[in-house]
Amino acid sequence: MITVFKVMTTVLLLTGLVWVTGYGVKRIPIKYVRTEGVFQYLSKDEIKTALQPLVMTGFFDADMQAIHQVVSQLTWVDTVTVKRVWPDAIDIKIREKKPYVRWGQQSLVSTRGEIITPKNIEQFQTLPILQGPEQQQLKTLEIMKGVNTALADQSMKMAEFTINDRWAWKIKLTTGLEILLGRNEQLKKLQRFLKTLDVLGQEQVEKIAIVDLRYPNGYAVSWKPETQEIDWSHRFHTDATLLTPRDGENAARLPGAVAVAILGDRKKIANP
Repeated sequence: MITVFKVMTTVLLLTGLVWVTGYGVKRIPIKYVRTEGVFQYLSKDEIKTALQPLVMTGFFDADMQAIHQVVSQLTWVDTVTVKRVWPDAIDIKIREKKPYVRWGQQSLVSTRGEIITPKNIEQFQTLPILQGPEQQQLKTLEIMKGVNTALADQSMKMAEFTINDRWAWKIKLTTGLEILLGRNEQLKKLQRFLKTLDVLGQEQVEKIAIVDLRYPNGYAVSWKPETQEIDWSHRFHTDATLLTPRDGENAARLPGAVAVAILGDRKKIANP
């Protein structure tokens, strides 16, 4: 009998609490809306403007889902959590998106592969440019990261990375050097080229305008216009073989190019 009485008393107390709370909903205004996060591009004024229509109500009437949605739609918001804090506050935690590269000329791609289109792109001019097939920014970004790792080992910095609709790769370095990789075995060809840099020497590498790696056993080099003719006979080991123009006929694809054929540890050079 005692147990039944205790249970009934508890139910009555809870019912009374609900009635009192419901009666006083309109009398409990929201006094504080607190935002937490580290913001570099997102302004608190922007958040305030978005939230104001949704928080001019009672503490229990505020729609948490609507607040979450409107904050999530802000350009620089990555993730957001919203909760009520008794008796008169709403806490909002925001994680800001981090731009990694430019996507084309007007947008950015975040570290998570999301496209960001800011109002002002000028402040991001120092970021590398990434261009790829439509809706493929995440895959293109992952490829770019792998290429960046390979270049970093040679202290090379990427300015642009492009994958066209046929999935052919192209790299442009901050020095202006362009590297054409084609559609097949691109990373293998890039690694093969990077291994020859010590043979070419830093002075000669800086004179290169374009490197065409779209060959199964070598690559073609096009020099900058002011570059003087190079005596390759003093550049390579005695077991290297200089190809004749006929041997390096594939290098004709690039005007004024030098063809480099790699067979095992031997390097072959041709001036077409």
